[in-house]
Amino acid sequence: MTTFAANIELLYTEHEKFEDRIAAAAADGFKFVEMWMSSLQDVHSLAAAAKDHGIQFSSVLAEPRFSFTMPGVDLNVFFEGLKSSIENAKILGSPRLVLGSGMGFPGKKRPAQLDTLAEIFSDAAKVAEEAGIELVLEPVNTRHDHPGALLDRTDEAIYIAQKVASPNFKILYDIYHSSVEGENVVEMLAKHKNLIGYVQLADAPGRGEPGSGNIDWNPIMAAVAANYQGVVGLEFYPTQATSKSIEFINSFA
Repeated sequence: MTTFAANIELLYTEHEKFEDRIAAAAADGFKFVEMWMSSLQDVHSLAAAAKDHGIQFSSVLAEPRFSFTMPGVDLNVFFEGLKSSIENAKILGSPRLVLGSGMGFPGKKRPAQLDTLAEIFSDAAKVAEEAGIELVLEPVNTRHDHPGALLDRTDEAIYIAQKVASPNFKILYDIYHSSVEGENVVEMLAKHKNLIGYVQLADAPGRGEPGSGNIDWNPIMAAVAANYQGVVGLEFYPTQATSKSIEFINSFA
């Protein structure tokens, strides 16, 4: 049985307050929610709302989202943001933070850039491990949504995770991003199941709810169930009312 988390940045946006989105997710039967930018919200109020409605946070972002950008690199910005994000995650009760790769490092070929990320994230993993927080690194598609992002291939995220070699450092496997990049989703889930720490989904093209695009969800959700036991984040832009948009995916729950 697959358990889903509602992304309250994208779902239930008819409610302005995130606390009300948590309540709406609970009313639709969710036990988990995820969000992006915790620094933009009153995390204590969100934590209280989640507790009141029997909701747990499954993930939040490590901020700032794009920490490593050309033409310069300031690692202090990354580590200061990481520590602040860890504190927010702990207040919200989220067990993990989602890491982005940023946009690269000046003057380095791609293999060296991946090794640089691995070095930085090895230090980050030690900081997170002391706090009891898991880090998951997300490769994103550069064909449509994130042009310029360094990390766009699942195998390269796995390479970094293997170099970091920490029990609290894994990857976020996003079915939408992987599909847009032309990867075989069923193969990726089976091949990398030991290092997948979190899964998100949306349909492609369009990044709408499952059933709104061209992805064949039956074999994919079977592969999710066979290879991954955690929460799956619903990170899509609904093309209809949120409660209606989740009906199809709930058939796999």
